[in-house]
Amino acid sequence: MEPFPSKKQARCYRYLAIVLGFGALVLPNLAFQDAQAEDKGFVSLFGSENSTNTETSKKPQDVLDYVVDKAHADCFVDDPFPSAAKCGKCHPQHYREWSVSPHAYAQLSPVFNAMSNKLIKLNNGTLGDFCIRCHTPIGMALSEPINMSNLDRPPSSREGVTCVNCHRINQAWGKGAGRQALVSGDINQVVYGPNGDEGLAEVLANPDKYGVLKTTENPHIKGREVHAKAYRFFQLITPGFCGSCHDVFAPNGFRLEDAFSEFKHSPSAKKFKENCQDCHMGAVPGEPKGYSFSPAAIVGNVKTPVRKHTNHMMIGPDYPIIHRGLFPHNPKAVREEDSDPKTAEGLATMREWLVFDDAGGWGTPVFEKHVTKGTYFPPPWDDQVMRIKARHILNDQYELLAEATSQRLQILQAGYHLGDIQVEKANGYGLKFCVPVSNITLGHGVPTGFDAERVVFLRTMVWDQNGRLVFQSGDLDPNGDIRDSHSLYVHNGKVPLDRQLFTLQSRFITRNIRGGEREQVLNVPYSLDPLPYFRPETRPFTVLGRPTGARKQKQNIPPRSSRLAKYHLSRRQLTGPGNYTVRIQMIAGMVPVNLVHEISDVGFDYGMSARNIADGVVEGHMVLYEKVETICVR
Repeated sequence: MEPFPSKKQARCYRYLAIVLGFGALVLPNLAFQDAQAEDKGFVSLFGSENSTNTETSKKPQDVLDYVVDKAHADCFVDDPFPSAAKCGKCHPQHYREWSVSPHAYAQLSPVFNAMSNKLIKLNNGTLGDFCIRCHTPIGMALSEPINMSNLDRPPSSREGVTCVNCHRINQAWGKGAGRQALVSGDINQVVYGPNGDEGLAEVLANPDKYGVLKTTENPHIKGREVHAKAYRFFQLITPGFCGSCHDVFAPNGFRLEDAFSEFKHSPSAKKFKENCQDCHMGAVPGEPKGYSFSPAAIVGNVKTPVRKHTNHMMIGPDYPIIHRGLFPHNPKAVREEDSDPKTAEGLATMREWLVFDDAGGWGTPVFEKHVTKGTYFPPPWDDQVMRIKARHILNDQYELLAEATSQRLQILQAGYHLGDIQVEKANGYGLKFCVPVSNITLGHGVPTGFDAERVVFLRTMVWDQNGRLVFQSGDLDPNGDIRDSHSLYVHNGKVPLDRQLFTLQSRFITRNIRGGEREQVLNVPYSLDPLPYFRPETRPFTVLGRPTGARKQKQNIPPRSSRLAKYHLSRRQLTGPGNYTVRIQMIAGMVPVNLVHEISDVGFDYGMSARNIADGVVEGHMVLYEKVETICVR
């Protein structure tokens, strides 16, 4: 059963009903007795029954515009979608985990925003909010511009996939590529969780233990604000809830992401009856080894009873590359620009953080020891106390990021495995060896999700008996790309194609309007048609048995499967008999640098250059496994 709406929501629905012409028929059935029929602005616009003032005689369009504006104003007054920082006051452990998660970084990512803007540009605006509605559901619910700097977005929308995106959904929306409606309302609004009202009811029933709590927006009641009600939402703990965003399926049949579809056909789902949460919110990242236990909340410094805890870090292969003052989310770090610096909790605005030289060591004892009176600092960092406070905050940020990096390594190692090096030939005619690469998770392929831009490859190097490098594969070009067909240096003939490269990155294959296919970095056909755009197909793509505009050449590894990476050195590459050292590393990155180049013409947020982005991407490359073998060549 849904709770009755507040007075503001009731007034909102009343005005909308009048606009739709349903006022007399619908309103009595809504039981909104608390809403007042008279609103001063509303009455003055229409005038009273006896009014003869010509100023009250408005055009119908003026009346309609006023009512719609008033309805929207009342719907979104105050705090329709609370920031995660408000939730964190009672749920500090959940907030801390979420604050450094890929969900929390979803909208802040400069790579994502540039790619979304580039796709919109390539499709002449017809793409709309197809990408961004999963990355900032609140921003789209508030009708924010799609192309907008995160520096200008409000906290709740730049938080990406924040608390209310999961806990303000009350029905199963299916695989709509993120097309879902959120229940709006301030912090007192009902929330939806896995367990229902039991814990909240106990807290509300014990004010002596937990303190005075406030479940309405009544300004005359003083107390800690809390949810008025908590309902159990059946789908929240099922894979289908995750699949609403993690199976991206375009109307033209193109499948951008298949994580949920892969899971549905996996041993985890079919044989072991596991779900996404068991691996991604459990005690051990990537493995279904149960859950930890802790209090669900801390109310008035009193902990609620211990229960199963789901890890909201939900770590994945992505990693942040923006200023550490901006991410992880930290209420002590960021102050909103329209707030009072004297009373606000945050130290500096996002724009002020961008000019803080973290790499230069500002605020560290060693740096501050050598600061002279003539050293210039932009405000507010011209105050040494501010710089030192900022450094303390950054130290906490780095500590949390290190924890996330550790969990990222855990979850990636739970998905991939690198076997032992197997020698097939080692003599004067050449050297052949191979190594098996396996998928050891049972839940989906590796990599999964956005696998067409997911970088997972082997870096293989061979040294002769004198320590001379005689072979390498999986090395990076000067841009930071592996030497595949998408490398600009390979394309321009400046470095050779890596013909023995082992990579698990899938490829986009696009179909031209007049026939023919080509492999591309982005999935928009570079057609002979001068005006590419997305539109509904005139016939079902299922009739053709294929997507109509683009598809993927999947190269990931299914569950319980493996693939051999094979290498061969010719006799010309060998330098004679002796012991050769082979080192093979499995490396995982976020996105290829060629994607950064492809989207760079639309610009990046935070004033970052393509070089800044590329350096950050390469710096985040992680070695998952390493094998070293000495091979005797006779």
